[in-house]
Amino acid sequence: MQSQDIASAKPINKGWSGDEKYCVTDKRGKKHFLRISPPEKSGQCMALFEMLKRVEKLDVPMCRLEQCGVCERGVFALYTWIDGYDAEGAVALFPPERQYAMGVKAGKILTRIHSIPAPASQEDWHSRFNRKTDNKICRYRECGIRFEGDDRVIEYLERNRDVFKNRPQSFQHGDYHIGNMMISGGELIIIDFDRFDFGDPWEEFNRIVWCAQSAPPFAAGMVDGYFNKNPPIEFWKCLAFYIASNTLSSVCWAMDYGQSELEVMLRQSRDVILWYNGFDAVIPSWYISAHRSINI
Repeated sequence: MQSQDIASAKPINKGWSGDEKYCVTDKRGKKHFLRISPPEKSGQCMALFEMLKRVEKLDVPMCRLEQCGVCERGVFALYTWIDGYDAEGAVALFPPERQYAMGVKAGKILTRIHSIPAPASQEDWHSRFNRKTDNKICRYRECGIRFEGDDRVIEYLERNRDVFKNRPQSFQHGDYHIGNMMISGGELIIIDFDRFDFGDPWEEFNRIVWCAQSAPPFAAGMVDGYFNKNPPIEFWKCLAFYIASNTLSSVCWAMDYGQSELEVMLRQSRDVILWYNGFDAVIPSWYISAHRSINI
């Protein structure tokens, strides 16, 4: 699409990336999603576009890439427009059984995304994530903010450094949770692959905390859909580690976005501590209570 083909462009002020985002309407009246990233992100964007082409072939319900390239303001990507609504707000209003069913769909979609293997040159996951964990602990200790139970989180991390040893690696969406999903025509649509990465596919579940806070049956369904209702104990041990690690880094991240975001992350840290009973448990309480609420 050329600029002269655009009839209107309405800015979209959502998200944390800093990219320019628009709902554009062409002269035929068709809507598209336009994203413009700064020039310094051109390499990352081009890599993303190549990966999206591979994901599309897996029949993943997603916002599909129509066109991409370089423009005066950086790198642009034109996607199909999804007529629907944000899953986060919508799913929370569903009855528990439907929340669970939608979560199962999300889990099954994720298995398709994870079917793309990581490059053979990828660094060993155990070494890489232990280094990341060291950095997260160090940054948390230096940031000056504390939450109750943080000592239990760090203790769990230090005791369980080998739970993800020898884990395979795959393509990752990078931010897979209910906030990056939409509902259109009653179906779940996955959006925003911009933080894609390669790593342990189970690490992708570290964002499930957002699902568990807004719709616990959805979160439980997502796990069950991924594992055909039989998640192994090894998964739960890994997930506890990944969520513990992410809880520390989220507090540090939020400091750059003001007090309100910091409060969000501190509330989430309190939820995490409760779900895991101070990390004496590895299966979070939201999973157990969600199953009880819908008699699974």
